[in-house]
Amino acid sequence: MVDLGLIDRADDRPPYRQIAAALRRLIAAGRLPPGEKLPSETELIAHYGVARMTVRRALQELRGEGLVVAEHGKGVFVRSSPPVRRLASDRFARAHRKQGKAAFLAEAEVSGHKAAVDQISVTTERASAEVAERLGLGGDGRVVMRSRRYLANGVPVETAVSYVPESIAAGTAIASLDTGPGGIYARIEEQGHQLGRFTEEVTARMPTPEERKALEIGAGVPVITLVRTAFDLDDVPVEVCETVKVSHAFVLEYDFPAR
Repeated sequence: MVDLGLIDRADDRPPYRQIAAALRRLIAAGRLPPGEKLPSETELIAHYGVARMTVRRALQELRGEGLVVAEHGKGVFVRSSPPVRRLASDRFARAHRKQGKAAFLAEAEVSGHKAAVDQISVTTERASAEVAERLGLGGDGRVVMRSRRYLANGVPVETAVSYVPESIAAGTAIASLDTGPGGIYARIEEQGHQLGRFTEEVTARMPTPEERKALEIGAGVPVITLVRTAFDLDDVPVEVCETVKVSHAFVLEYDFPAR
């Protein structure tokens, strides 16, 4: 067994936080490498001389941070899945759409993940003031709203909501549950709006209770929020997409020229 250290009774931190900190340091140092099984609850109880609930709170803290995963009947393991690398300069390449791949599928595959999408819902409604402004719609402008959740290797990593002007989306697969090969952007281009550029706004915050439930994360895990606007070659905005990403599940990579 690795050196787990001891609880310092003079430390102001409660024992469960000290145990979590010790395990966290071992994971960060690679002494508990990805895929490694953590000592059992019984072993941790005996080593630290604490109650079972104390150990469980420590492990729950690490699970909430996304550092470990519990496998029923097997134990708790250091998370082995590498982050999804999101390469902004490549993810919307037309070549991916020609291969029938939406952006998340393409980037997940490159990162070695099996991608999936669920919790899809599609509605048509009046755009919010913010979305209407981004899309250049009037106050009564209507959009097709597509909401979905993305998973990597069966683990939720992102939720996304896209807003496409009804004038573009109506009567197309954008308004259906299955958008078809290449996703939303392939369908938008089929409507004569060849994509020209994108803008993205990236922020970070703590998740709402609803987001924590959808992404299956703890209260202490931050999320990355990204709002993207897509423009066609005439610089007309054709889609707004709001995404919420689990912070430890992604690396956001941007490649841009020095001017």
